[in-house]
Amino acid sequence: MTATQNEGIPCQVFVELVTEYLDGALSAEVVARIDDHLALCPGCVSVLEQFRQTVRLARQIREDDVDRIEPGVRAELMAAFVEVARHRASPD
Repeated sequence: MTATQNEGIPCQVFVELVTEYLDGALSAEVVARIDDHLALCPGCVSVLEQFRQTVRLARQIREDDVDRIEPGVRAELMAAFVEVARHRASPD
């Protein structure tokens, strides 16, 4: 049995919940299961740190920085945001 099977939450589920985990939007039970998973899964700890770094960097972006993004890149970003929102809104 692998570490991810042993503590009851697969890595894929953690990756799907990482933003809610960081936002404090999960129940105490789910947070405890994720914490147990993180104690045994260095790969997911790495994913969590990457998300934390992304949030730190995103907080440094100013509005005038966004205005300088090339139109093609801006369109790709907006499409990605729409897709994420659509995925989160759709029932599984």
